[in-house]
Amino acid sequence: MGNLCIAQHTLIALIKDADSKEPLAGATALLAGTGKGGRADSNGIVPLSNIPDGNQVFTFRFVGYKVQTETLTFPRNSDTLIVLLERAGEEMGEVVISSTRSNRTFQNLPTRVEFVNGEELEEKGNMKPGDIRMMLNESTGIQTQQVSATSANSSIRIQALDGRYTQLIKDGFPLYAGFSSGLGLLQTPPLDLKQVEIIKGSSSTLYGGGAIAGLVNLISKVPTAERELRFLVNGTSAGGLDANGFYGQRWGKIGLTLYGGRSSNTAYDPSSVGFSAIPKFERYVLNPKLFVYFSPRTKFSVGVNTGFENRIGGDMQYIRGHGDSKHSYFERNKSQRLSTQFSFDHQFNTNSSLTVKNSISNFNRIITIPGYIFNGKQWSSYSEIAFNTRQTNTEWVAGLNFYTDDFKERPDNAFPRRNYQQNTIGGFIQNTRTVRKWLQTEAGFRGDYVVGYGWTLLPRGSALFKLTPKLTSRIGGGLGYKTPTIFTEETEKIQFQSVLPISPDSNRLERSYGVNGDVNYRTTLFDGKLSFSINQLFFFTRIHDPLVLDTLPGPLYKLTNSTGYLDSKGFETNLKLGYGDFKLYIGYTFTDAHLNENGVIRENPLTVRHRLNNVLVYEKEDKWKLGLEAYYYSTEPLNDGKTGKAYWTFGFMAEKIWERFSFFVNFENFTDTRQTRFDTIYTGSITHPVFRDIYAPLDGFVVNGGVKLHL
Repeated sequence: MGNLCIAQHTLIALIKDADSKEPLAGATALLAGTGKGGRADSNGIVPLSNIPDGNQVFTFRFVGYKVQTETLTFPRNSDTLIVLLERAGEEMGEVVISSTRSNRTFQNLPTRVEFVNGEELEEKGNMKPGDIRMMLNESTGIQTQQVSATSANSSIRIQALDGRYTQLIKDGFPLYAGFSSGLGLLQTPPLDLKQVEIIKGSSSTLYGGGAIAGLVNLISKVPTAERELRFLVNGTSAGGLDANGFYGQRWGKIGLTLYGGRSSNTAYDPSSVGFSAIPKFERYVLNPKLFVYFSPRTKFSVGVNTGFENRIGGDMQYIRGHGDSKHSYFERNKSQRLSTQFSFDHQFNTNSSLTVKNSISNFNRIITIPGYIFNGKQWSSYSEIAFNTRQTNTEWVAGLNFYTDDFKERPDNAFPRRNYQQNTIGGFIQNTRTVRKWLQTEAGFRGDYVVGYGWTLLPRGSALFKLTPKLTSRIGGGLGYKTPTIFTEETEKIQFQSVLPISPDSNRLERSYGVNGDVNYRTTLFDGKLSFSINQLFFFTRIHDPLVLDTLPGPLYKLTNSTGYLDSKGFETNLKLGYGDFKLYIGYTFTDAHLNENGVIRENPLTVRHRLNNVLVYEKEDKWKLGLEAYYYSTEPLNDGKTGKAYWTFGFMAEKIWERFSFFVNFENFTDTRQTRFDTIYTGSITHPVFRDIYAPLDGFVVNGGVKLHL
């Protein structure tokens, strides 16, 4: 019987970075079903020998890159294969950023943008499925500031600046401004979000007033031909329950997304103080959106965002129905949010397009405390038409927009009404250009006319320097402004009680300028086994005529424009390491913020000078996710002249994943760090409390867990 001879072949794989085309030393190649494989040398070359005839599957891997498979048929004409690997996670080439209006990929943006992708949103959703506070608070340079000790109302601070200086938008629509900003973070669930884009520093040129500190753009999911159906149920040891669902699908020219959710909590007090650390609340959210694709070049969408919530915090005995003349303090919030979003996009050709969008928003909120009711309604609208054109190395976008904000109060006493009506018409133009292979620039200009306050002109510029494939740098800056309202962190803290009205006759625009620059370096070490990247950011913002809350006889309160300025400066350091299935993130923020009033300089209250973020993640793809977190907050000045104490918080999260469902558990703040353990939260009596600044957690150690279904 004759011997059977099988031909053996050789393959030379040259593995490179898909973007820079640099060889990836240390990348691996493996022939499926065999033990044959190898690691790339300094030139990115992996030789593979003794490959049999027929179809053979090869897998190529490198730390920080997407796994790539290739099916090759042997014998083949060439024994050489060039493999281009794409970066994974937040640095994937296909990620497109829309907040800068240029719709460029992440690597080619002159403006510095941070973003949270869908996978990270899911991880943060394990910790706080009902809102986006956790997701934002764990980013360097960002802090969510709790402004109510008993109701947990919170605002977002970027680089130590008051929450009113950050613009929170959804799909490019400013839905959370003025009166409606008060509960925005608490009423925004993450399950229907595709990604979140964050621009730190003055961004008013992009979307108008209010983005002095920066902007946060929440990008919604869009329907695809493959159905997406997700459910999440979560419970907490503090008496919380979340039930959320998302559905999305496209059928030819019609698409639909639908989010629905319910969140609730019983009043919770882990201390002996007697006031609720977590209020009793019940919230319902429903967000349907319809997409119509008239042609490959023309599409239309219309959506509705709704939210209804009742929340009560205060004396635990009162909330539980055992109140009396002593235990009588409470803070009740009843809110209703309804907004519509309309968008029409038409592409004239491959290089030019037109976008028309409009949103109308209605927000009602009633705040009740003993002896006082604040009852207000806000109608706001945003309309925009923008034209975009692009050529080989340049892109232009120009447009007009009209913004209205109409607030009316329904007082129950003779105090002057704080009603206002603000109308703003603006125009903008922006150019993004590839000047050289190593230099890309972005320059924009906006002119806004605010009725009653006049014109404001807002230039802006930024540049990206690709110094080497591993080293890049960005620099940028611009002007900003904020139209004054009575809605600030300080006035929210006192439920707007006895705060006199704002008026163009007695107030003026807050104006700012800011600059920032960063350096980003990424590489691999130890033959590609360890990925390493570091980003160093420096920032500076100055706000002229900042609004400050003055106390008048009565007592009355009035927001007046300081004759001085507010400075915020500092730096952020972000370090990322990857080894196998482990990733380590370390972030440090240094912030120095001071208010200069007539030559008298004082530190800006509630400014954490030193903050340290540490996150260690172990992820076995489609099997396990484990995360350990540690956060440090240094001392900070308080509004009462005292100093908040430094503290650490720690957390641990685990998720077991199957094909269609997963179980997760999260041990948040397992060292039980609470302000009530090392400081007070109020002065006065339990009947008439005067609450102090909240600078540390109040809820302490809370365990939550649940199940996620992907059907």
